[in-house]
Parts: sequence; C-alpha cells; structure tokens
Amino acid sequence: MEDKKKIIIVDDDVDILDVTTIILERYGGYEVAVIDRGEEMKSIKHTLPDLILLDLWMSGFNGQDLCRELKGDKQTKAIPVILFSANRELESIAESCGADDFISKPYQMDDLLEKVASWM
Repeated sequence: MEDKKKIIIVDDDVDILDVTTIILERYGGYEVAVIDRGEEMKSIKHTLPDLILLDLWMSGFNGQDLCRELKGDKQTKAIPVILFSANRELESIAESCGADDFISKPYQMDDLLEKVASWM
C-alpha cells in the first residue's frame, strides 16, 4: 500500500482549516496536518510534508515572509508552497516571495483539488 502524500495547511481561520482539511482528506486522499499560528511552522523540519498550503495573512504573522524563509532553506526549498488568500495582488505576491503557485479564496473544491494534485 502506498503512503499518503502529506500536506500542511497554515491558516489562522479555523473554519478554513476545517473545510480544507475535509476536502483534501476525503476527496483527495491526502494526509493533512494544520497549523493555526505561523510561529508553529518552525516544527515543519521535523515532519517534512509533500506540499504546504499557506495563507498570506495570519494574525501576527506574514505568510509572504514565511514563504521566503521556506524557499531560502535548503531543507524545505523543494517543498511546493501554494499561497492562498483573498488578496487581489496574490499572483504577484506569490511570484515575489518564491511561492510555487497560488489559489484565491474563496476557492472551489475542484479547483483546490486540481491545483494540489498538479504539485503532487
């Protein structure tokens, strides 16, 4: 039996975390871990995921800075990072911080699954 691909979702909105986790686990077949505070991302190096879904703005933390940090670290730079946000400038922000992709909130379930699958 093949191991499930692992995804970490980083967002401070509990509802977004719940819905996104259900979609990815139930319909995508992924193993999902959630982080609701950006500072908890330091623990990522202990269990490297196959993909990171990263909110752009979290209370007290900037997803753009975290993305730069992940992409600048030799241990995490190869992990695909998908920024997700309702920000109108998301595409240019994703490009400027080195994110591999982006998805706008609110997202459609099929769009999320397709985007994630394209990086797995």
